[in-house]
Amino acid sequence: MPTSLPPPSDSFELWDLHVEVIAPDDAAIFCSAKPGDSFELRGEMLFLPPGQGFSIYSLAALLPLLPVKQRQTDPNDWVSTDSEVACPDPNCQTRFRISRTKRRQFRHSDVTATPLSAKTTSDEP
Repeated sequence: MPTSLPPPSDSFELWDLHVEVIAPDDAAIFCSAKPGDSFELRGEMLFLPPGQGFSIYSLAALLPLLPVKQRQTDPNDWVSTDSEVACPDPNCQTRFRISRTKRRQFRHSDVTATPLSAKTTSDEP
């Protein structure tokens, strides 16, 4: 009598991120940021502290990196070791420090209507 295996888990983990503005004390800041300004990314949701804004140009520079920083990466990958991103304005001395804060578990079935297939390969989109 064949035994059936339980279905594979559809769970995965992403890191929550904390992004903070850092700058030298005497820095000329042109992106309207203040050292210590920050936001958090939890899953796909971005959270700003009450009353604080964030430059859309700075955010645009950060957005491509955030999903990558959320995923577990090889310890030797630069994504695992580098945490500061320069302001996109070449005249602004601010940097944005991206810190991984905690892992959060998600389920594939909660974030997409596309079902997991029994056969998955790295060649499939």
